[in-house]
Amino acid sequence: MSDAMCHAAAKRDSVVRKLVRAVAVVLMLASACGTSDETAHAHRRIVSLSPTGTEILFAIGAGDRVVAVDEYSYYPDDAPVTDLSGWNPNVEAIASFDPDLVVMEAGGGVADNLESLGIEVLVHQAPTTFDDVYAQIAQFGEALGLIGEADRLAAQMRSRIAELVATAPDVTGLSYYHELDDTLYTVTSGTFIGHVYSLFGLANVADPADSGGTASGYPQLSDEFLLDADPDIIFLADTLCCAQDADTVAARPGWDQLTAVQSGRIVELNDDVVSRWGPRLVDFVEAIAESLVTMSADS
Repeated sequence: MSDAMCHAAAKRDSVVRKLVRAVAVVLMLASACGTSDETAHAHRRIVSLSPTGTEILFAIGAGDRVVAVDEYSYYPDDAPVTDLSGWNPNVEAIASFDPDLVVMEAGGGVADNLESLGIEVLVHQAPTTFDDVYAQIAQFGEALGLIGEADRLAAQMRSRIAELVATAPDVTGLSYYHELDDTLYTVTSGTFIGHVYSLFGLANVADPADSGGTASGYPQLSDEFLLDADPDIIFLADTLCCAQDADTVAARPGWDQLTAVQSGRIVELNDDVVSRWGPRLVDFVEAIAESLVTMSADS
């Protein structure tokens, strides 16, 4: 073969190799794009049995994928509320919505049964710290291909909460009582709700009532205990469930002697906002901060 022929053959081979590499790159990119799109749209029919989970789904932009939610997931307003129970989940009822993902706060046998039907389950537990909250939001983002949206939500929450705490008045040392219901169940500082109050330096009067090896974080107090503890502030998280307000508290036998009652430091909270740790955690922190600002101005 002449030099000219050899040169031509080598040039042809070089062109072929370049074409092969180009095709390979195109196929690789197409594959990557397909994988990304598949991840982003992997779950198109979501059933949520968790009010907090429902709020997170809508906040990160997955609301249009939610086909059914439990009876207590009535926020946001456009959540598709059904009579599904998050407390006693029924596998057949859930499966009737043909979901490809079920979000719930407790797994166990129900989760196993759903997975045996080929339905993916995302289980999340009540958090104990703010980092747990942000980790759960990230978990939702990863599962739904909405990582960027989840990261932005967490960043916005972090920033707003830090701002609220930084600008709140110094109330370090003031004591408080947080009421879950009118039978005097409450929370301690070891719970997530208690952690929120700790951000402001408030001291929880319920902590001594829940010590030892049987501590649950949610003790039931007595009238005598509270009258003796005499909290500076009372936060009511039973305004919706139990119709409690400043007047009903003041009317309780002996409670008119409490410092919080006499000083008018009774804060009426929204039960739902306080009990959920999703995006509206910011609203909970804001409600506390605003109440402290008002108290500081009145004192």
